[in-house]
Amino acid sequence: MDQALDLGQIRTVLWRPAILIAIAAWVCAHIAIIALSDGVLPFDRPALSAMPFTIQLAAPTVGMIEIFVLMAIVYWVTRRRIPPDMASRAPTNTVAAAEILGVLAYAMAGQAGGWLLGSAAGYRPFSFHIAGALFGCSALPSPGEIWTWMAYNFVVFAVLPFIWFRRRYSMTQLNLKSAAPRADLLLILVIMLCESAFELTTFRGLFELNAHTIALAAPLAFAVFFLGTVLPTMVLIFAILLPRYLKLTGSPTITVLLGGLTYALMHLVEGWSIFATPRDSALSLIFVFLTYFGPGMFKSFVTLRTGNAWVHAIGYHAIAPHVVVDTPLIAKAFAL
Repeated sequence: MDQALDLGQIRTVLWRPAILIAIAAWVCAHIAIIALSDGVLPFDRPALSAMPFTIQLAAPTVGMIEIFVLMAIVYWVTRRRIPPDMASRAPTNTVAAAEILGVLAYAMAGQAGGWLLGSAAGYRPFSFHIAGALFGCSALPSPGEIWTWMAYNFVVFAVLPFIWFRRRYSMTQLNLKSAAPRADLLLILVIMLCESAFELTTFRGLFELNAHTIALAAPLAFAVFFLGTVLPTMVLIFAILLPRYLKLTGSPTITVLLGGLTYALMHLVEGWSIFATPRDSALSLIFVFLTYFGPGMFKSFVTLRTGNAWVHAIGYHAIAPHVVVDTPLIAKAFAL
């Protein structure tokens, strides 16, 4: 992750203990899936359910390979930029550690609140994604479910944490102000085009809509997911936690891994998850890790390279996947 990265440095990075642990965890997760699933996955994911078990099992690794390719592209585009000293944006180690623990505890309490609120309102438990996002679902969310989920996540995971930390830290310290707007805009466009092209080869639902429906549903999908998951993700993890991870670890590599783990942690109960049995619960949690660890790593990597959390939020979240993939969901849910 240094500015002059060569093959020798890549080899050094790959042999770091944290990377080896991550690789071992990835392999063990796949072994556990094979042992637990008996060749059948119980999830409510219509977009993938027709695929053979082996393809569904391989999909996260294929996605991880694409993420590494995107990382290489980002590195090349930003090769002449000097990454900001993000650790200097965080407070002292003692304060940073306390803030990390406090934010993680708050985030878990917020997730639990979403699970309870969703169930109490007659909906499914709320997570960082509404039921049906990305993979579809057997029972569409209602407009009321979508609006309630969006409002809850926006207030709990974006507005309140931002207000609390903005009292003490500047927009730059929160990774919310660009030091190179033109360069960041170029990077956003490159990431958005690459990721959109990749997703459109896998998720074809957008092509099944006519132009009128897309014109109505795409802006609504952008607004709903921007408030419901993009801003919460950006503020909670990449504005607040990421600089503190770097401050405590002193390692960009470990910071990227921690960003990936935190992103997965915020998706513990997805709309497709099944918790009817211990086996189903274990499979659900393993697939949450496999599904979201890589994207969280990429968001962390981009933010470390630019010092601007908006780059990943717009280039790798708001449009792709949530407009490219989830516009059909919004069109169906709102009968557009």
